[in-house]
This record gives sequence, C-alpha cells and structure tokens, in this order.
Amino acid sequence: MTITNDIRYIGVNDHDIDLFEGQYVVPNGMAYNSYIIMDEKIAVMDTVDGAFGGEWLAKTEAELAGKSPDYLVVHHMEPDHSANIAAFAEKYPAAKIVSSKQAFVMMKQFFGTDYADRQVVVAEKSTLELGRHTLNFIAAPMVHWPEVVMSYDSADKVLFSADGFGKFGALDVDEDWACEARRYYFGIVGKYGAQVQAVLKKAAALDIAVICPLHGPVLSGDLGRYIGLYDAWSSYRPESEGVVIACASVYGNTRRAADMLAAKLADKGVKVSVHDLARDDMAECVEDAFRYDRLVLASPTYNADVFPFMRTFIESLTERNYQKRKVAFIENGSWAPLAAKVMKSMFEKSKDITFAETTVTVRSAVNADSEAQIAALADELA
Repeated sequence: MTITNDIRYIGVNDHDIDLFEGQYVVPNGMAYNSYIIMDEKIAVMDTVDGAFGGEWLAKTEAELAGKSPDYLVVHHMEPDHSANIAAFAEKYPAAKIVSSKQAFVMMKQFFGTDYADRQVVVAEKSTLELGRHTLNFIAAPMVHWPEVVMSYDSADKVLFSADGFGKFGALDVDEDWACEARRYYFGIVGKYGAQVQAVLKKAAALDIAVICPLHGPVLSGDLGRYIGLYDAWSSYRPESEGVVIACASVYGNTRRAADMLAAKLADKGVKVSVHDLARDDMAECVEDAFRYDRLVLASPTYNADVFPFMRTFIESLTERNYQKRKVAFIENGSWAPLAAKVMKSMFEKSKDITFAETTVTVRSAVNADSEAQIAALADELA
C-alpha cells in the first residue's frame, strides 16, 4: 500500500486473535500498522505483533529493495507494536533506534538491552532529518502509555499518531470507522481524556493531510470528522442524544421493567439502546454509555449490593472518568431493595453527573405502583 510517493505501508492483519489485550472481542481481527519512509535516509516506523515478525520483516525487505534502513522509529512500546525490535536490530545492525527516553527504559525491560550504542533519544520538538522529509516529534504521554511519542512529517503532511485514532478490525474488512474506533477509544484510551486533549491542541497547529495510526485504516480526506469525534470523546461530551438502558436481571423481572421504560421512551421519539450486561459485549455497553447523554441502570439487589455485572459495568465507566450525563436507576428487591442506593454511591467521585428525580423500585415483579414510576421516569427522560 502506498500512502504517499515516499511512504509505504508494511503492516499486517491478524485474523487469528480472539481477544485483543486479553479482553476485547474483535470479530473482524486487528491490524498492526507499520510504515516505511524512503528518502536519502530510510526510516521504518514501528514494528508489529510478535506472531507476525517473519511476515513483517519480509515486507520490510521487499520495500527496501536491497537498501538498508537508517532508523527504526518506535512511537509506542506496547508489545503489539514493539515485539520485533530485537529481530529488526539483529537483521539491520547499522540502523539507529529512535524513541523517547522512557521507551528505552522499557526496551531494557522487554529485551534485556536498551541499545545504548544505537540510541537516538527524542522528545517534544525534536526533529529527525531524512532528506526531503523531516520528522517533528510530539510528546504524547499517557496516550495511552507514558513513553508515547507521535511524529509529523512536514513534507507530506503526515501525522504518525501511535495508538491515537486507532480502531479494532483488520484492514481487509470493510466496516464503519466510528463504531469500532469509539469502542477502541473508550476501552483503551478513555481514561486519559486530558492527555488526548493536550495532543489535539498540539495537532491543531499542524497542517495534517494524512493520519497514520498503529491500528486501523490510514485516514485522509475529511479529517475534521475524525478529529471532531476525538475531541468529543476526550472531553467527555455526549456524541448524540439518546438513552442507554443497561440492565442486569436474574429472573427477568428487572429486564421487564427496563423493556417497559424503553418502549415508553421510544413512543416519545427518544433514541433508546438497551443492553443486557450479562450477555452483551461489555465494551459495547461502555461505548454506548459514552456515546449518549442519558443512562438508566437497572439492577436487582444482590447480596445487599448490586448484581455483579452491574458493578463491573459502573466501575468500567467511572474508571474512565464518566461525566456530563444524566443517570437514572431502576432497582428490584423482594425484601430490602438497596440497588439504587449502591449504584448512586458508585458515582460519588464522578464529575457533572445529574441524577434523575424519579427512581423506579420494583418489589419482586412490576405492578401498578412500579409501572407508574416507569411512566414518570419516561416523562422525565424524554
């Protein structure tokens, strides 16, 4: 794949993976992206996952066409991008390795060496001259590891964005960018909104024509769409109006209350997304909660607490700085309903959360009283 006349794609697709980072379902696989800049001096941009080292080295060799690389630029040390540093260093012993100071500390941890005699240490505003191309480095700590740098090629106006602007899915699968990019962002980067905002401010000063991330497709054309979504996600603004109903139910009675609320909201023209926390992909549930501006949590009382899947879900939100939303509760309890109290307490450290005035309390099964509460909550949320 040719990105520009001098920049080529040498990444790989992974359709064997079942769980990315040991937890995220990726039915359409993953892409591990790597690039090469052909100039007076040649720079290889990142490596790929260890399982694909042979394929990647073969692609690299083919693009080099008998030439030798001068640099390996390491933007991010997570093993799905850095696993083949040692193999590259052995194959091309004259090549320098370019990365941040903290990345070289991690190399020593991963590989037993920090390549001291081959280091080119870069930081904010460092540059690397290749000939026609100049790489300008941007420090991007905690997007989403502390050692991360990005780089901007001022000749072709290309931003090498590390894990920023990445998404789930291999490149040989045609799918909507936003859905899997959103799930990727909130699952992996979402906690670090302030750090992403800092990088976006730096990027705003650059004339960017192409974004080359370490996962997902190369982005070009209307970059405002992608940058706008990243701005919304990292500032924790709701992307769309709508109500997410996240439900955990033991015998179906709490789910019945949730479905009744969903039907009433739909009748009022409200966009509604209902998730069964025990059965649906948790990352999809988290993604939707950040996408929309209102959230309803429906759970039975369980061991004087909430149902375990609900606890996991709320913790997944709060550890990612869930904020700027309205939250409502449906609880169920046959003798001592406590779920609403527990769920509300889990947001005590969250910012800009507005709680609905109406709480629905189901005593075992929906009856006339709880149905009236459901109707009142629908009116409040509509």
